[in-house]
Amino acid sequence: MIRRLPNPLMFLAMALSFAMIAPRDSAAQTLEMETGSPVLLTVSTLVPERVVLQEELPGRVAALQRVEIRPQVGGLILDRLVNEGARVEAGDVLFRINPAPLQADLATAEAALARAVAAEAFSRRSVERSDALLGKNAVSREKNDTAHNELVLAAANSAEARALVDRRRLDLEFATLSAPISGYVTGGLVDIGGLAAPGADKPLAVIQELDRVYVDLRLPVARLDAILIAAEEGLGPVDILTDRDQTYLQPGQLKFPDVVVDPGTGNVSVRVEVANPDLALLPGMFVRARLPRGLLPDALLVPEDAILRNGAGVTQIVVVSAQAEAMRREVTLGDTIGGRVVVTSGLKAGEVIAILGQDRVPDGMKVKVASDSADAAL
Repeated sequence: MIRRLPNPLMFLAMALSFAMIAPRDSAAQTLEMETGSPVLLTVSTLVPERVVLQEELPGRVAALQRVEIRPQVGGLILDRLVNEGARVEAGDVLFRINPAPLQADLATAEAALARAVAAEAFSRRSVERSDALLGKNAVSREKNDTAHNELVLAAANSAEARALVDRRRLDLEFATLSAPISGYVTGGLVDIGGLAAPGADKPLAVIQELDRVYVDLRLPVARLDAILIAAEEGLGPVDILTDRDQTYLQPGQLKFPDVVVDPGTGNVSVRVEVANPDLALLPGMFVRARLPRGLLPDALLVPEDAILRNGAGVTQIVVVSAQAEAMRREVTLGDTIGGRVVVTSGLKAGEVIAILGQDRVPDGMKVKVASDSADAAL
């Protein structure tokens, strides 16, 4: 009797058939067999949180007030009573212009006023005499009208001379330049002996109020309503971020935005007012601002490290069931807040998710829980 050896192709077919009917979680079982125990996962229980959504925008610091000191009269500068960078109060004297030419102009105007007043007085007496003579028919009506006309002209000359005196007195006052606001002196200062000229291109000095400053921002007009509503609802202050992402200690307050939309960019200007007691924010500095733009009263947040992505780039979170089985679930993500990400769909409050070690487990694998926290940030 001849015994036939088994066909090698038969063995291959049998092996393939066994592979096709193997359990779906064979990879998980294989991993368990290799390690000798379920994979250890660190997990966290999802708890709803109140989250304020924020909009981060680039901005630039500007002085709350900026005033250029410009002369209204010309002359040589005799005194400069302030240095660059000094703080001044409203009313402090900054410069004194040589008053001698202005005093001479005032004296000339006062002399002209005296002549005009004397001429007016003479014309008034002439009118009184002419009126008396006219009553006696001792003077013609024409001469009487001439006397009255001369009085009117003399009164006008007196008024003009009086106005000129007032103007010269103002010019003399303008020879002393004082600070109109409190603030810090910036810009190149004109030295003693320099010429002050009205209408010059360069101001004598610049005063900027820096105890409070503006941060000018630009944002798309489509996002303006959400920010304004958040400000009205008092969802929180505006945070100013300096270099190295450091949050400035003083919170900002949103001011009314510009009502004009830039037709080229579709952006609108927004200002944030910020206290600046230590002068850490200077005009021209570039900063960033975080503005509240909405509220999620029951948001679910997961650590960034808990997020996985499959080969197609779909975001997933590993959920651990009550039977200690790990299952990958597709999720939709929202804003990132302090190293955590808002999950807008795919998870429910109370579910347990893996936050460490989840990249080593396939679907359906039995796992061992290392710890369970009520805060998804852990």
